[in-house]
Amino acid sequence: MEELLSWLKLLPFSFMLLLFLLKVTVLLWWRPRKIEGHFSKQGIRGPPYRFFIGNVKELVGMMLKASSQPMPFSHNILPRVLSFYHHWKKIYGFSFSELAPSCLMHDVEVPSLDCSSTWVYTTLSMLPLKLMAVMFPAPSSFCKLHTYYLREWVVPTLCATFLVWFGPTVRLTVSDPDLIREIFTSKSEFYEKNEAPPLVKQLEGDGLLSLKGEKWAHHRRIISPTFHMENLKLLIPVMATSVVEMLEKWSAMREKGEVEIEVSEWFQTLTEDVITRTAFGSSYEDGKAIFRLQAQQMVLAADAFQKVFIPGKQTTSNLLTWTTILLAMHPHWQVQARDEVLKMCGARDLPTKDHVVKLKTLSMIVNESLRLYPPTIATIRKAKTDVELGGYKIPRGTELLIPILAVHHDQAIWGNDANEFNPGRFCEGVARAAKHPVAFIPFGLGVRTCIGQNLAVLQTKLALAIILQRFSFRLAPSYQHAPTVLMLLYPQYGAPIIFQHLSTVDDPDQGSSS
Repeated sequence: MEELLSWLKLLPFSFMLLLFLLKVTVLLWWRPRKIEGHFSKQGIRGPPYRFFIGNVKELVGMMLKASSQPMPFSHNILPRVLSFYHHWKKIYGFSFSELAPSCLMHDVEVPSLDCSSTWVYTTLSMLPLKLMAVMFPAPSSFCKLHTYYLREWVVPTLCATFLVWFGPTVRLTVSDPDLIREIFTSKSEFYEKNEAPPLVKQLEGDGLLSLKGEKWAHHRRIISPTFHMENLKLLIPVMATSVVEMLEKWSAMREKGEVEIEVSEWFQTLTEDVITRTAFGSSYEDGKAIFRLQAQQMVLAADAFQKVFIPGKQTTSNLLTWTTILLAMHPHWQVQARDEVLKMCGARDLPTKDHVVKLKTLSMIVNESLRLYPPTIATIRKAKTDVELGGYKIPRGTELLIPILAVHHDQAIWGNDANEFNPGRFCEGVARAAKHPVAFIPFGLGVRTCIGQNLAVLQTKLALAIILQRFSFRLAPSYQHAPTVLMLLYPQYGAPIIFQHLSTVDDPDQGSSS
């Protein structure tokens, strides 16, 4: 009897253990397999799911290998920065050259076919795409219609749409601009921002990056007027004061007219200084004291400081850093930008709010910097309900990975020089710079576009204009090109730049005597 009672006592525990194991099996095995099957039926593949870890082991391995050493002086940074995407796209994405016959790379008009031919093609088009390419080689009418069909309908969505498993969580990569526009604008109500990583939450608190729904909308409405361009222009004198003070420190450090500056560190301090001057009416050094207040005041100040300070300072300092690196790499564009600044502002007068908005060459350069080295290389959205995206059926809860960096470097969108620094592509504005109006998304798209983008661009243009008035600059010999991601895109080994005061360029004797 006692033995029976002992077994009866174990029954609830056994039942709970069995229930737990069943839930784990469903979550970590059955559900991922079901999702793989769902997308496989739609022609979407990806690296196979591995129990519990998904593709994390391979993903981390590729990222560590890619960042283990510097890269050549090239702007083709996708294989290094998003190595897993670059690698798996080639394997699990579709290659246009594999799907269409030899006429695929040429402009193909829809051929004139009679009704019977059209019916035959419609029927045959259900065959595997590669088999179609073999059956109808160029230059047949079927080849032309098949190529047009592939180019206009199939390839844009299939070429870079595949699955990646982050543990048991699936992410569908989406890099087609039309689908991105659906996600962020025309069907944005069906998607929500993914939960922010714990590190971001810890740094930012309940800021705009972390909030969702009505709480986010309420905060956005309150903050938005501050970031209107006309209001931001009023801050230009404050920003200029911070920049001038920084450059005076550089000048004091000169030896023989030159000084080597690790700009990524200085630009972080600069953006911090601008924010504390704006928020508290004092410099960064003075602003530090504000956070040494008594307990209650410090908590309130730190909370407000976190929500605005962290995202804004990193985006602006990173943009300033990469744009300075690019101008140091491409001196002919540095000369063009300086000529524009000197022509408009002179060599001594600080740029005004009217000057900054009219600096077209500098605007083109900043945009090209944002294209090649966007602050955020990817963003994630989650389907709030079952939804159709460009013909795909997306189950509720599916995370969509939008690789901003890949879109910005796509040769099909930006041309053969997509990996080259060519600010001239923006000479007619952002909308006409690429073959698609949604190809340029450094600050996101739609209602959740980064609220601080105007501030970041304005401060970057102002700082660069003042620097160009006073200095010429080039990469230091110790500079190593190694873009890396730590929340934002940054130079892994820093950004040492050699600055030479323009007065010493004009008068070498002055430089030798200083």
